[in-house]
Amino acid sequence: MISFVNDYSEGACEEILERLAATNHEQSTGYGLDPYCERAAEKIRQAIECDDCDVHFLVGGTQCNKTVIAAALRPHEAVICAESGHINVHESGAIENSGHKVLYAPSADGRLQCADVEAILAKHTDEHMVKPAMVYVSDATEIGTFYTYAQLKALSECCHAHGLYLFLDGARLGNALCAEGNDLTLPQLAQLCDVFYIGGTKNGALFGEALVIVNDALKSDFRYHIKQNGAMLAKGRLLGIQFDVLMEGDRYLRLAAHANAMAQKIAKVLKECEIPFLIESKTNQIFPILPDVLLARLRERFVIADWERVDATHTAVRIVTSWDTQEAAAEELCKALRAFTQ
Repeated sequence: MISFVNDYSEGACEEILERLAATNHEQSTGYGLDPYCERAAEKIRQAIECDDCDVHFLVGGTQCNKTVIAAALRPHEAVICAESGHINVHESGAIENSGHKVLYAPSADGRLQCADVEAILAKHTDEHMVKPAMVYVSDATEIGTFYTYAQLKALSECCHAHGLYLFLDGARLGNALCAEGNDLTLPQLAQLCDVFYIGGTKNGALFGEALVIVNDALKSDFRYHIKQNGAMLAKGRLLGIQFDVLMEGDRYLRLAAHANAMAQKIAKVLKECEIPFLIESKTNQIFPILPDVLLARLRERFVIADWERVDATHTAVRIVTSWDTQEAAAEELCKALRAFTQ
């Protein structure tokens, strides 16, 4: 079976495995205070052109989201996100478990706009309700869309005009930055966001995310919050080594670009076969609406996840490619699609 169910099925890129093996018997300081973490953090500062940001390496995306939000917000404060946002749908109530309400806005394309934020602010006006204090976005979003520079700039200006932190979940940041038609860059991201992270788990690392704190108000005692939320790895150098490798040259973006290219190769054939999409996506997640009879046949050879039921005979599915998806695997799926529709 060939899997197109997620972008973290494979282990890690060969360069990371080689570096981990080469340093396996070294002894180093723990908890992210080792030379590898320091070097990876400096590479990230250079890449985002922000010398005074703090960089922390956490073990996963949910830990990043929970730790940042719990650290930034006071007990009566809440976070705003799109209805499809990861913190609202896929984290088992981790944010609410930390004592903070998630306020969500409907969004057909997974992105938030200033009007969405202001509509929620208008409904939360006094001390009888929670007070919105942060906006959370994903880039790429949970449905494969991305923020352009103009879109994120408008949202950033809106947040700061209303005294809200802007937090960007970058679990699939590489895929967003490499998407066709996107003009957003890492340095611009650092200018627009108060805090964001560069995802490794879904882009060639065994595990781990690099959290970047730009706003000075969020920096104090953050390592205490990491530890308290169970997100601090004793063998922290394993994270530092991985990001040291990922941030060498253009490797991080190159791995993401490959994932996007494999998804768009499949998308091109789907369009040739006149198969519609639930939403247009230029990243590594695509959402075609397949006849159930075709889906059943594909599942004899491919692992594909349902997304939502469209009608009595059609299902929208999510096809996800990764940094390691082989072109031969993508081509085999394309061949199966052509065989059914021709």
